[in-house]
Amino acid sequence: MRYEAVIGLELHIQLATASKLFSSSSAAFGAEPNAHVNEIDLGYPGVLPVLNAQAVRFATLFGLAIGAEINPHAFFMRKNYFYPDLPKGYQISQLDDAIIRGGKIVVETAAGVREVRINRGQLEEDAGKSVHDAFSDRTGIDLNRAGVPLIELVSEPDLRSAAEAVAYMRQLHHLVRYLGISDGNMQEGSFRCDANVSIREQGSDGLNPRVELKNINSFRFVEQAINLEIERQSDIMESGGTVEQETRLFDPDRMETRTMRSKEEANDYRYFPDPDLLPLDLAPEWIAEIRQTLPELPQARATRYQESYGLDAEATQFILQTREMADYYDALTAACGDGKLAANWLQGEFARLYNEFGGNVQDIPLSAERFAGLLLRIKDNTISAAAGKKLLPQLWESTETADALIAAQGLQQVNDDSQIAAWVDEVIAAHPQQVAAYRDGQTKMLGFLTGQVLKRSQGQANPKTVNALLQEKLAQ
Repeated sequence: MRYEAVIGLELHIQLATASKLFSSSSAAFGAEPNAHVNEIDLGYPGVLPVLNAQAVRFATLFGLAIGAEINPHAFFMRKNYFYPDLPKGYQISQLDDAIIRGGKIVVETAAGVREVRINRGQLEEDAGKSVHDAFSDRTGIDLNRAGVPLIELVSEPDLRSAAEAVAYMRQLHHLVRYLGISDGNMQEGSFRCDANVSIREQGSDGLNPRVELKNINSFRFVEQAINLEIERQSDIMESGGTVEQETRLFDPDRMETRTMRSKEEANDYRYFPDPDLLPLDLAPEWIAEIRQTLPELPQARATRYQESYGLDAEATQFILQTREMADYYDALTAACGDGKLAANWLQGEFARLYNEFGGNVQDIPLSAERFAGLLLRIKDNTISAAAGKKLLPQLWESTETADALIAAQGLQQVNDDSQIAAWVDEVIAAHPQQVAAYRDGQTKMLGFLTGQVLKRSQGQANPKTVNALLQEKLAQ
């Protein structure tokens, strides 16, 4: 029997706010255990939570970016369960009346295009973290993360393969970083995934018991865990067994999933409205104001680059790696007037310098305007591309303009046909064997001869003119 997977993801996206969702404690990562904790985080009697307005703004911005409805009257619930890293004995979260309702993400894989519907995006506080010390065989509790704001984004079960699930995750990971609402650091737990996986007979439209795979923090692990779970459930079904609804952990060392606990339903958590928090009251004007701050989104930018400048997928992906890089590209294109030329140079010598720099685009010393000055001189044949490659590192490390460096080093390209023709004649006379080989059909010799002319001209001869004159004279 053939089976198909039915997959829904719950993504936990940590928001890049300075403080926690309901307290003034720092939300920064990396402090000593329990350094970023106060009485509200610890659930002391009599303390009252105060909602972080920036977290609400970030959630609203994200919801608008995925085409969701923003619920102006969302309210917070208490999700009750006992776990050592949950000091209050409950988590403040949302459920059916979450701030984000609906929306969709369209993903592309080798298998085709898949539209993934969003059920909801709920604003909630994170729990702490259990830290096990293998040497003492003791487990400590670090509550620095307790109360850090999250969006839990719950998809409908629209995904049909591990590859689609990873493509969906990658797109959302890119989006939250592009919007600047999360650093998306998976190693630090800023972007985590719970995957709900079930299988059914191919062509069926029913839903079978699902297994939840908890807290997976890398794209590779998500793909491996889902594929292992599909295989495990298929084996059970083939042998006549029944898949039990449960929560399982993925062990990447043993390449297996194993039982953690039976799967809870919403009523097991005894949700009820948090009596210490009023419902949100988001004015339509406030939501409209947030909408005005939405940047041009990645997919719209990709379409514009491909349609306006003829960029291929590789160039588009490079430019859209961050919003800052895309902004830099737009400024560079506006200043030099050639989107294709700008993209080619960004992917080439600029990429090498940028990788060596190791910082962010907004911190690099070379402004788009000074870079464009170099591209304009290449475009108008003042200098050759080879001279441009020589000058770019100097431009990066100095405050000089391209024109000043060109003049100081005498790099202006020679476009005088008579001078170039003289160099061509000298090279033809100096290399009779290569000339004869070219005329006998060894066309690769043209490259050698072109190189010799450029060498003789100290790189200043226009390569296009050199090539044309060489072919003309060799045909005589």
